[in-house]
Amino acid sequence: MLPPLSISPQLSVKSRAALNFLTVHGGLLICGLFLLAGLALAGDYGISPDAANQRQTAVGNLDYILGRADRIESRHYHDRVYGVAFELPLLLAEQTLGLTDNYHIHRLRLTLTHLFFIIGAFFCYRLACHLFNNRLIALFALLIFLLHPRLYAHSFFNSKDLPFLTLFVLALYLLERAFRREILGAFILLGIAVGLLTNLRIMGVMLIPAVLAMRGLDWFYAGAGPGRKQILLTGGLFVLTAGLTVYALSPYAWTNPGDYLAASLALTINHPNLAWQLFQGVALPSNQLPPHYTAAWFGVTTPPLIMLLGLVGIAAGAAGLCRRPGAVFRNTRRRFAVLLLAAFLLPPLAAALLGSNQYDNWRHFYFLYAPFCLLAAGGLGGLARRFSHWRPGRAGVYGLAGLGVGLTLLQMTQLHPWQHDYFNFLGDRTTPERLRTQYQMNSWRLAYREGLAQLLAGHPGETLVVWGGQDLERQREILPAAARRRLPAANDRRADYELRKPAPSQPDWAFNSLYPRQIYRNTLVAARPLHAARMTPAAIAAYQELYRHAIAGEPIVRADYDVYLEGQRLTFVRENCPPEEPAGWFGVRIFPRHQESLPPPLRQDFSYAALSTRGVRLGPLCLAFIQLPDYARDDLILFRSPSGIYGPAGLPAWEEFYGLSRRGLREIIADHRRNQPPPAGPAAFEVFIDRESGRPRLLYAKENCSPAEYATLVTLHIYPVNLADLPAEYRDDGFDNRDFPLTKYGGRPGGDCLAAVPLPAYPIAAIRTGQAGVWETNLYPPADPDDLRAAYAALAAIPPAIRSAFALYIQDNRLLYLRETCAAADTAAGFFLHILPEDGADLPAERQAAGFANLDFAFARYGGSFDGKCLAAIPLPEYPIKEIRTGQHIPGSGEVWAAELTIER
Repeated sequence: MLPPLSISPQLSVKSRAALNFLTVHGGLLICGLFLLAGLALAGDYGISPDAANQRQTAVGNLDYILGRADRIESRHYHDRVYGVAFELPLLLAEQTLGLTDNYHIHRLRLTLTHLFFIIGAFFCYRLACHLFNNRLIALFALLIFLLHPRLYAHSFFNSKDLPFLTLFVLALYLLERAFRREILGAFILLGIAVGLLTNLRIMGVMLIPAVLAMRGLDWFYAGAGPGRKQILLTGGLFVLTAGLTVYALSPYAWTNPGDYLAASLALTINHPNLAWQLFQGVALPSNQLPPHYTAAWFGVTTPPLIMLLGLVGIAAGAAGLCRRPGAVFRNTRRRFAVLLLAAFLLPPLAAALLGSNQYDNWRHFYFLYAPFCLLAAGGLGGLARRFSHWRPGRAGVYGLAGLGVGLTLLQMTQLHPWQHDYFNFLGDRTTPERLRTQYQMNSWRLAYREGLAQLLAGHPGETLVVWGGQDLERQREILPAAARRRLPAANDRRADYELRKPAPSQPDWAFNSLYPRQIYRNTLVAARPLHAARMTPAAIAAYQELYRHAIAGEPIVRADYDVYLEGQRLTFVRENCPPEEPAGWFGVRIFPRHQESLPPPLRQDFSYAALSTRGVRLGPLCLAFIQLPDYARDDLILFRSPSGIYGPAGLPAWEEFYGLSRRGLREIIADHRRNQPPPAGPAAFEVFIDRESGRPRLLYAKENCSPAEYATLVTLHIYPVNLADLPAEYRDDGFDNRDFPLTKYGGRPGGDCLAAVPLPAYPIAAIRTGQAGVWETNLYPPADPDDLRAAYAALAAIPPAIRSAFALYIQDNRLLYLRETCAAADTAAGFFLHILPEDGADLPAERQAAGFANLDFAFARYGGSFDGKCLAAIPLPEYPIKEIRTGQHIPGSGEVWAAELTIER
């Protein structure tokens, strides 16, 4: 039992009784108040992008359990390893209540998820009571657990990371309870909790070695006697219970326990989803984030007072461990302090060392906040003890802690319901746009819900057509039925309003925003970009001013819309726009000379950046504006689509090419044409490997390309020198499959097809590309000219084995072909190379009947040109060779030249 707090004798009996009641039951009362507030506020939060997938995972597992479907065992069902210890009860509650409307299902999920969080907070309080033997410190631990702004918001809509945090707290509480009470039932309960935790995420398995290590220390210090038997029994029951719980709640493990474990660990260490993250002003792929990613996000999103006290607690715990390490191993409470330190520090350290794929700030490590809260509470208790003999100092410590809690509550109130985008003063907020350009914001896309709510509130009784894509539709579906009736399904042509994140490519949004307030640092804007009759007078005047500036110059493209370039702004203009014609979509694809000029998210998968916007109508005048980024200095493909980004037939209405630099894509292709023979057939594309862009790329070109040729899928198979460089899913095939539509990498400006495909960074042996049943070609990366020059210089010391159309040399078990004056036509014909061994048994079985090894090759596969010369080097077999016959031939025409070499031993 905890000792009661001393109550001032000056208080009346009733006052003392009330205060004593609040002291004893304060944790329960605070949790009750927060639960009531949560029930009132739950409807203010939208639905997360993961919610549908989470629920579907539960449906799939339930169907499998009931024998209604077996898709969970399919390797294509990627979510089969996700645990359903929390999602399955949510689904069963929904089905038990007979809920079918998305609004009611969403409210139930919000309420139960938040209730579970409140339960976790209460167990955090109970654990703090036992650890610190001080209810005031325990109440502080409870409050800071509840008042982390980001976690509070996530406690409603995040049914993945927050339940894991709650179960982690519960497991820590049961762990402390089990070692305090030393009874079998306590360890069985602990095993069930750890099993549930591990089911949610395999990371929960980390508590198993922690418990076994503590049991091992107990066994070591118990000495010979019956105590050791009890320790072994409780430890064994704990492991057995945890394992059975995980197995029982993981249907995929029932028939494939090994696969389940391997897939779960692989998913934790290296999640396959690659997401680009804006971190400290730089966009990075989620598998290439710096080691301090988690620590930095934790630092800028945790309230300052909690951060300070947590650091004090960590320092105190580390100092205690260093001063008396032996006492730590003998004392259960001291061991628990070490466990809290390890639970907070080791997981992110392991993730940094393993280079784990992380994204969406530190949400994968939200469970770290449980030990951090307890460490912060310990830090507060330590500071209070420092002033135990000076009452004003101790009151000041508690007062400062209370002030910090109060300020955090005030900030959360002001941010509501955007607490999940909270930043402390370490997140630089010197300008309104500073945060948005430094860190990922609104990654859960919940702003659309408030945007819809504000538009409905601003137009009472009206029916509004609002457009915002899939993110908006997701939030519309969970609104009450009456609100949904006022928001009929929208399309991008007939919207009264559009909700979206502001983009630098659309300068008109800056003055046409009609949102009554900014959504936390300009996260979302609402505008009326289509209908002049409903625009504000200021927006109409601004459009007209932009139009007058644009037409002062000459258009760079003339089509049904003329295109003007003024500075870095493109303006699409049609002065007599038919009333029945929609303003449509307008866009630009920006091809920089060097891949590194592109924003980081585009460098891996694209060779260009694409910007698009919709036009506006001002009476008979139709306009559209696009602001070009700074890296737009080379080639542009401008396009227009009458409806949708690609138009009704899947193709833009027109595309035009414009070069901002003197030497662009078309000039580079022209150079390649002069050095490479034309394609084999009239339907074939010209394909070139280009190194001028820094990172190698594959160029496709075809003049007078028809819409059908443009729309046909292009196959692209890349064969690496080393199979280990391939993504795991392609290693069995032996090549990287990158089939693509031309729209992904290029366009059809002026009727010509152009595309620039970035090649992977690993060494490439060969490339096979084409359009099925139409044309196909094989390419080989050209040899480095410097390597060719070095090989050529070495040939000066040896005479050729024979001279013909090419001089042939044998060097380092390679056959070298050299032509001093060489044109593209000299290497266009295929080369034949037949090797006769001294012993026919050295040949592969399929070649022994022919009597020679056939090593025919294309010149580009093994050679290249430099300084007007051509040189190729072909590796020869290791077995003894008697004779070599080689030359060039043209199918159907015969040999161009031939030579025979007798190899003398």
